[in-house]
Amino acid sequence: MSNSTATLLLSCRDRRGLVAKIVNFIYSNGGNIIHADQHTDLAAGMFFTRIEWQLAGFNLPHDVIKPAFSAIAKPLDADWQIHFSDTIPRMAIWVTKQDHCLFDLLWRKQAKEISAEIPLIISNHANLAEIAQQFNIDFHHISVTKETKAEAEAKQLELIKDYNIDLVVLAKYMQILSPNFIAQFPNIINIHHSFLPAFAGANPYQRAYERGVKVIGATAHYVTSDLDEGPIIEQDVIPVTHRDNVKDLIRKGRDLERLVLARAVRLHLQNRVLVYDNRTVVFA
Repeated sequence: MSNSTATLLLSCRDRRGLVAKIVNFIYSNGGNIIHADQHTDLAAGMFFTRIEWQLAGFNLPHDVIKPAFSAIAKPLDADWQIHFSDTIPRMAIWVTKQDHCLFDLLWRKQAKEISAEIPLIISNHANLAEIAQQFNIDFHHISVTKETKAEAEAKQLELIKDYNIDLVVLAKYMQILSPNFIAQFPNIINIHHSFLPAFAGANPYQRAYERGVKVIGATAHYVTSDLDEGPIIEQDVIPVTHRDNVKDLIRKGRDLERLVLARAVRLHLQNRVLVYDNRTVVFA
């Protein structure tokens, strides 16, 4: 436990003494804070913080920390989470036919750049099964049609439960999840191949080419029932010129998609993202 830490993410209405209340809880229980970030949205009157402290020497065991802190958080009417570094999240990757984001995440996991277990890959096509086999990950092919969508999502939810999945990453999964699915499992990150809110929906590179844009982008966001309108975690852009055709835009865009998705997944797994009002505070 010597290197283990606890991380608190909290948001609430801003008021005097918030930092003191939180820090005193950690100090009075023998904790040593190693990272502390905060942000106040003056227009919204909201306070946000991320605090990480060492568990070595902390007086409270894991199973007592959350109940004990709830006595602080409840009077504040706060939204909060506490995560422990020695609890490794379990992540499922969903794909269709494109493999660039899948390979990138698996390589980063292999290189220990991403701290998560990846026991499951789900796809609505069988094309990428060999990649899962190469990395010794269970692969489930679940075909999705308009007629079978409800049945397919029921199977997906069952697999999420069976594999104890904490996060689903849509690594070019070219299907729209139903509001019912999202309500039952909201922890989903998607990579969209444009700089949202521009060119939402299908065929963004073709549309960007037709518009004559000078930059193209990629956006990683949390999934909500509103298509491509979930809280944005990470974005980036790359320049293009009049010499680039649609294939060039797609090639450049795929490079960007890899980077943006990897950054967003890492930020989420490091507990650096707070969501409010369809926006995010990212403590990078």
